[in-house]
Amino acid sequence: MDWQAFWLTARLAILVALVLVMVGLPIAYWIAYSRWRWKFLIEAVVALPIVLPPTVLGFYVLVAIGSRSPLGRWWQALTGHTLAFTFEGLVIGSILYSLPFAVQPFAAGFASVDSRLIAASSTLGASKVRTFFRVILPLSVPGLVTGVALSFAHTMGEFGVVLMVGGNIPGVTRTVSIAIYDKVQAFDFAAANQTAAALLVLSFVLLSLVYAMNRKVWATWTWK
Repeated sequence: MDWQAFWLTARLAILVALVLVMVGLPIAYWIAYSRWRWKFLIEAVVALPIVLPPTVLGFYVLVAIGSRSPLGRWWQALTGHTLAFTFEGLVIGSILYSLPFAVQPFAAGFASVDSRLIAASSTLGASKVRTFFRVILPLSVPGLVTGVALSFAHTMGEFGVVLMVGGNIPGVTRTVSIAIYDKVQAFDFAAANQTAAALLVLSFVLLSLVYAMNRKVWATWTWK
């Protein structure tokens, strides 16, 4: 078991999930309640990583953060190195790749809130911000839990994007999925099986907890 790769992947997944909460909530709120005629174009852009080959997304992320890009040159001037093949670059690529796995459940949770409750909150004089935190957000807990869990689990298991953007640098960009690939390439199937089994169990437990929590939340809300 490559524990160095495991803990690096866990740190990456936690950071990506936290960033996606901050970035994904405003996007999901806009998607759920916007009446813009061309909103479907934004929805398509957000969902694009689901159908786009990871190597394609990884390639364009690599171009966007490379030494020839404005972002890459700015980062290099600031830190002395480029974003490509660094942990920071992995974070950027993983955020883009896991974005739909957070935004879509968030938006579904927001859209499921009864519009009459939102209208009642507005009638009572509550601002949109207060309505969001006191009405919409509490009633969207299942969607929020699902989005955070899916983005975390998806980041833990991603391969193509992290390999394209970060390469395979032990302790820096070598994630669990890349470690499994390396073991298979070296015909060390026992070690690959051990790491893969650990990731499988972790993903199963995480998803089971999500479904159990969502079922409990909905059962409690229905009873009330």
